[in-house]
Amino acid sequence: MLKKLIFLLCLLPAIASAQTKQFVIPLWEKGAPGFEKLRDVPEQAKDYWVKNVNNPTLTVFLPPKDKATGSAVVICPGGGHRLLVFNAEGIEPAKFLSDLGVTVFVLKYRLGRDTNSPYKVEVHAREDGCRAMRLVRSRAAEFGLDTTKIGMMGFSAGGEVVDMTTFAPNTANTDAIDKQSAKPNFLIQIYPGPSFIPDEIPANAPPAFLLAADDDLCCSPSVVRLLEGYRKAKVPVEAHIFTKGDHGFNMGNRSKLKSINTWPQRLADWLSDNNYLKSTARPMEVK
Repeated sequence: MLKKLIFLLCLLPAIASAQTKQFVIPLWEKGAPGFEKLRDVPEQAKDYWVKNVNNPTLTVFLPPKDKATGSAVVICPGGGHRLLVFNAEGIEPAKFLSDLGVTVFVLKYRLGRDTNSPYKVEVHAREDGCRAMRLVRSRAAEFGLDTTKIGMMGFSAGGEVVDMTTFAPNTANTDAIDKQSAKPNFLIQIYPGPSFIPDEIPANAPPAFLLAADDDLCCSPSVVRLLEGYRKAKVPVEAHIFTKGDHGFNMGNRSKLKSINTWPQRLADWLSDNNYLKSTARPMEVK
């Protein structure tokens, strides 16, 4: 009996891994253009963060097979372009969305303000955001995605990557993947950073879900600017500005404030109301 129990306990990590269904794909097989020699330089990771990203990647989270909707989201974690808050603003929202039936791709983009970084925010983070969207679109059939339901989600500095990708995509032409559109079909902006918001939101902008706390002096003004721009352009938008919460409350599960603690349900409601959770395809199954 004891041997059987030990055997079952040893199986638990493998079972958990199978249920998680995560894997990583690089944005470029040979490394980022112009920086191929840095492809194998290791990342630095500790506690909640990841730094020294030289080989940008997407960590893929497949939804449970019986919940798959065909919708997808590319998540850009925050961290001031100095680091990536990869666990709380990458893995945690990925698991939340995956459980709703969304296929999720968490982007590790290059950091223009990391120590001794050779990268520029407005060039390389933008390049990574655009490549991520194009790569997901290029593999939509493989993942069983509806190409009209591929969105982007940004936290803080990651929201700036979303804005650059959406409103000022680059015009790269390195391979067939770059022929795909980088434009998301919808946006989810959680306390997005203030840079790279266009002066005018175009009439063909994707629908947006916006959220921040009013006492977030950095990024609640970003939500207001985006909201006003969206309303002027007459593009569908939903915005939530909570009284308190400050900056960096992630998915809200560490907050004592009820409004912050439960904010992800507002996102789930929006996704449902806009038919992003209505099944139109099923992602592939990892065996």
